[in-house]
Amino acid sequence: MIEKIELYQRLLLNNITSSYDLLIFLKEKNLLQNSSSHWWEGYGTFEVLITAILTQNTKWQNVEKSIENIKKYDLLNMKKLSNIDLSILSELISSSGFKNQKSKRIKNICQNIIKDFENFENFTLNVSRSWLLNQKGIGNETCDSILCYACKKDHFVIDTYTNRLLKKISFEFDNYDDIKEWFEYGINENFSKIEKSYGFDITINQIYCRFHGKIIEFMKNSKNIEFMELK
Repeated sequence: MIEKIELYQRLLLNNITSSYDLLIFLKEKNLLQNSSSHWWEGYGTFEVLITAILTQNTKWQNVEKSIENIKKYDLLNMKKLSNIDLSILSELISSSGFKNQKSKRIKNICQNIIKDFENFENFTLNVSRSWLLNQKGIGNETCDSILCYACKKDHFVIDTYTNRLLKKISFEFDNYDDIKEWFEYGINENFSKIEKSYGFDITINQIYCRFHGKIIEFMKNSKNIEFMELK
């Protein structure tokens, strides 16, 4: 019985030729049954911007501790963080690692948002990818996480889990932008079929959110990794 399941898994993986195929493969596994509609908790809020920076090179559990500390002292506010003493912020977020770097990045981006957009709402409506990438310490993954989950824009996030999954199913790309384009093209080209498969009105952004979440939840399960090793 186990051998038949392993063979079935391999056949499924071998039939994946586009991001649409990968989405359908993951969708059938009900990976987000207990998750919010857009997967990332706090979707569309200022908190997501901060967590996107804190998540760099650390585990989510460490980020949660940092956010709890910030909330405990009522500092989850853009104006407050733009004026905060860096030594205080660095201690509050120490569980996330690289506390000095991340505290500077958080304070810096808060100051620049206020300077260029005045408030978080205007920022979410008007920010561009190039503006975010010009911020110190904001790379492609953090940038797209902010755009997708904080600003509700149509940008797919490519992270370590995504890269690992693609390699397991023998897809290789030259750079981040090529992977991002591959994912977004497959979803946009098949949007009507995807919408039909969900059975309710769903946006491109919500598909991106849930797709990304499915990849992470799938890759966090060691049994799934073992199956793919058989490919």
